[in-house]
Amino acid sequence: MTTASLLRLLLLSAIWGGSFLLIRVGAPAIGPVPLMEARVLLAAVFLAGVGLLLRRPLAWRRHWRHYLIIGLLNSALPFLLFGYAALTLSAAMLSILNATSPLWGTLIAAVWQRAPLGGRTLAGLALGIAGVGLLVGFDRVALLPGAGLAIAASLAAALCYAVASNYTKAAKAVEPFANAHGSMWAASLLIVPALLAFPPSAAPTLGIVAVVAALGVVCSGVAYLLYFRLIDDIGAAPALTVTFLIPLFGTAFGWLFLDEAVGLHTLAGGAVVIAGTALVTGFSPRLLFPRKEVANA
Repeated sequence: MTTASLLRLLLLSAIWGGSFLLIRVGAPAIGPVPLMEARVLLAAVFLAGVGLLLRRPLAWRRHWRHYLIIGLLNSALPFLLFGYAALTLSAAMLSILNATSPLWGTLIAAVWQRAPLGGRTLAGLALGIAGVGLLVGFDRVALLPGAGLAIAASLAAALCYAVASNYTKAAKAVEPFANAHGSMWAASLLIVPALLAFPPSAAPTLGIVAVVAALGVVCSGVAYLLYFRLIDDIGAAPALTVTFLIPLFGTAFGWLFLDEAVGLHTLAGGAVVIAGTALVTGFSPRLLFPRKEVANA
């Protein structure tokens, strides 16, 4: 991996880790539904501008069903679930629970393909479950009213990402940028009925407007561009390393900007979840820095 790619990976991890901080600030202020509708709509407009500059057609008539499915599973539903969970849970817990997505993905892929799970995968799943239990069982936030539903919502959001990932692999191939662009417009449409039922709970302040803009443009629009560039540069497997780094930034930002308590259970639970995810996905540091083969003289 080149220095430029490594910097992009760290920047993407920081952006997506920071998204949980922004959700934690924005959701209680104006409500989860208005926050997420604004996020996906701003991202759609931003990506539309990029698409015009790059001359990347959306082919909406051909792929509209596909965009609706991806928009629902990869944006609308998980965003709303995390927004609801952010009314109770800390940014650190949200980001760590998000890291369970590859665990769900492995289980879904095994059922989908009817393939037995190996010993390493089973060990990774057990570690992931233990990590979530360690994180939740010793965190005072878990004792707050509604915390149980919030934790379930976060895990369900991670499950949505896993289902979306498996669907994307199985579905007819659609160009990655079009996937991002089309799914954001689809998510914007899908959230509208919920927005009618749950309008903004308060007028947004200037600070909340900035939070919404950062979530939409930076954490969705710019982040997708970085992610697709990473996949082009280093491949899909090394790009998934972002999954392991997001909780580090999410926890650090929550502690730094929201004065969230970070106990030993947070660090230990997060580490165990990440270790389990690494086992399940077969991650190896060699993916990031592969050895260069030396040609025989």
